[in-house]
Amino acid sequence: MRESPAFARLWIGGSISGIGGQMTIVAVGLQIFAITGSTLAVSLVALFALPPMVVFGLYGGVLADSFDRRTVALVSAILAWTSTLGIAVFAWLDIRVVWPLYVLTTINAVAATVIGSTRQAITPRLLPTRLLPAASALSGISIGVMVTVGPALAGLLVATVGIPWTYTIDVVLFTAAFLGIFTLPRIIPEGERQSPGLESVMFGLRFLKTAPNIRMTFILDIIAMTFGQPRALFPAVGALLIGGGPVTVGILTAAGAVGTLVCSVFSGRIGHVRWQGRAVGRSIMAYGACILGFGIVLAVVTFGNAGAAVGQNIADANLPALVLASVFLAGSGAADNVSSIFRTTILQASVPDVMRGRLQGIFTVVVAGGPRLGDLYVGILALTGVLWFPPLLGGLVIIVAVGVILRLQHTFRHYDALDPTP
Repeated sequence: MRESPAFARLWIGGSISGIGGQMTIVAVGLQIFAITGSTLAVSLVALFALPPMVVFGLYGGVLADSFDRRTVALVSAILAWTSTLGIAVFAWLDIRVVWPLYVLTTINAVAATVIGSTRQAITPRLLPTRLLPAASALSGISIGVMVTVGPALAGLLVATVGIPWTYTIDVVLFTAAFLGIFTLPRIIPEGERQSPGLESVMFGLRFLKTAPNIRMTFILDIIAMTFGQPRALFPAVGALLIGGGPVTVGILTAAGAVGTLVCSVFSGRIGHVRWQGRAVGRSIMAYGACILGFGIVLAVVTFGNAGAAVGQNIADANLPALVLASVFLAGSGAADNVSSIFRTTILQASVPDVMRGRLQGIFTVVVAGGPRLGDLYVGILALTGVLWFPPLLGGLVIIVAVGVILRLQHTFRHYDALDPTP
């Protein structure tokens, strides 16, 4: 941040606005669950948002490779802020239907996807290559703060002042994003630019076919997020299993971010790791082990409760189970952060600047879309009424699948940070 004040402003603005964004994610889940009483209805937020995110994530990368990246990020931020304002208005009007939430959260997710891919394409232009791992670690700190403070605030605010005020605070906090983006210099992509059309998208996808290391980072992250993202369970866990209601939901959601934050703060030596592909695989396997542990905790509580009443006050919650579940989720956050640092560094260091927007767009679609597939996976399996089954099965799938892939993919296993190749 000392070397690049522009990066510092972008990072600070994104961190502050991200806190509000995480508050809204938790509040939307709680609002939909309060209206419908259905975990599947909560997970449908993911289903409706995923196709537009894929389309606009890819096209957003094209825009970032075709125009001034500052302008692309600014327009997307305006759209995200407007959709958040709309969510707040519907909450204040007390409309007891869920379709407006699905529509507005989809618009918000699309805008956030474009902002994310554009911001990551901007970073290598603001910093030298040697500082890219440190920038990724700072992103981990940012995510840790956002997902620690945001959900915790959401749980407290929903339980005290209500959902409308929670959304309104997000509207105010999001204005910090404009400061970080507006003060950037113009950032025009370097190299031969293409017209922002379908051919440009296809060119980026053809480049990905020739980039096995980048491709593997996407595949491994999809596996981790599809089978290891239990957040759609949290409202039901707080209401029916561990107890504690909205406060428990906030704690469980924040726990992963605590692990991310602590890991990022002590991540200085990560920048010296040479075999980064191997590190990605091992960290994702550790992530799967933590999700498996979370499922085991839920299973033990399920069989231990056996029909007992569950209190909605945090004082009446099963505190030992809440602590153990939070520890495993914190471990998953730390492991995922290590994976994210290396995956981001591999992409930013090995991809030409004129292609970074498109590849970052695909990366952002994977990062944002994977958890939504995970929400859908959890929502479908939760129809069995067995809350512990999705994370327990998912953790096992991650460990086995990633272990097999690492054994078979020699190129990725031997990716060398001193000679970065896509």
